[in-house]
Amino acid sequence: MKILIINIKELVGIDENLDPFVRGAGMGKLITIKNAFLLIGKGRILEYGSMEHLFIPEDWKKKGIKVIDATGKLVFPSFCDSHTHLVYAGSREIEYVDKIRGLSYEEISKRGGGILNSAKRLHEATETELIGQALERLEEITWLGTGAVEIKSGYGLNPEDELKMLRVIRELKSLSPLTIKATFLGAHAIPMEYRGKQHEYVDIVINEMIPQVAAEDLADYIDVFCDKGFFTTDDTERILMAGMKYGLKPKIHANELALSGGIQVGVKYGALSVDHLEYTGDAEILALQNSDTMPTILPGAAFFLNMVHAPVRKMIDAGLPVALASDFNPGSSPSGNMQLILSMGCIMYRMTPEEAINATTLNSAYAMGVSDEVGSIAVGKKANVFITVPMPGIEFMPYAYGSNKVDTVILNGKVL
Repeated sequence: MKILIINIKELVGIDENLDPFVRGAGMGKLITIKNAFLLIGKGRILEYGSMEHLFIPEDWKKKGIKVIDATGKLVFPSFCDSHTHLVYAGSREIEYVDKIRGLSYEEISKRGGGILNSAKRLHEATETELIGQALERLEEITWLGTGAVEIKSGYGLNPEDELKMLRVIRELKSLSPLTIKATFLGAHAIPMEYRGKQHEYVDIVINEMIPQVAAEDLADYIDVFCDKGFFTTDDTERILMAGMKYGLKPKIHANELALSGGIQVGVKYGALSVDHLEYTGDAEILALQNSDTMPTILPGAAFFLNMVHAPVRKMIDAGLPVALASDFNPGSSPSGNMQLILSMGCIMYRMTPEEAINATTLNSAYAMGVSDEVGSIAVGKKANVFITVPMPGIEFMPYAYGSNKVDTVILNGKVL
């Protein structure tokens, strides 16, 4: 059945040129149509335009057209969340209290907390338990407007458990209506037994994990936490080169804790994105200017950990594109609410609503390799959209940060 949404107060995120992403001053340009319609069929966007150009046949019910009246409401392309760790076993609120008491991210990690804590819990959980917990999180973010999500491994830290995580993600792809991409992040942290002999763990990632991941075709991308106290640039280069031999495109955790060199390594190896970027200087911006690597900011982690803010304004003014993602995980960003991330982009990083909307839709779609399919309103793209509650305009989306403004969700051309 076709779906025809009529009387849309404003249709947001029109992409007539099928741009893979927008950059610099282009991020501030958001094409919309007021008093619009949107026609969906066979899971795709078929047509859109002004209501004055719409003809509805008298026998529209016989033609199998479901009409939705969106009077007073806006229609957006669904959010794309290009960086999450939402497959995990249980929460870590005790560490949250430790942070309140003044312990740093690195201090918690050194004593076996943080990622290592999640690794222990994941080892003890069954695949069935992990799938059940993850489906609940996917359901939650769906009704907050997310239509595509990248999910990383990285709480396994040994071959058996990393593969378990990736198999769970593969199962989620078949169970969820969301567009899902899987990223292998075996180099997320250094297990306690390999402290002081880090190179041995890197060898395991390269010689054992990557070949098995590739043999089962479990991942779309490969990621490394290249930062102070985690993996060095040399470690990162070795792992990326090994992954690329098996067709895994790089994504990088970079410069969250220091000027680690992670951004430059990501650019050197053609990473799809480099993420976090709290510590980004002129040299890093220059490297990104000459690349197709998407700088991705994770406001939820910076907020939750009370970290310095990435220089987003400087990056955009230098002509760079920027994406925003949630970093949904149990330790440093326990929320996958992309409406909140959109608001944080405006509040914490002084992005305009237009820039933040582009950063959470088209640019974040590019950062997970799906901007040819989702992230904007374009004929032929997958019909992943949401209809808002009645609202004054696009500015209300980041302004009203404490409420869910999604009324109706449509994924793959179906009303959920």
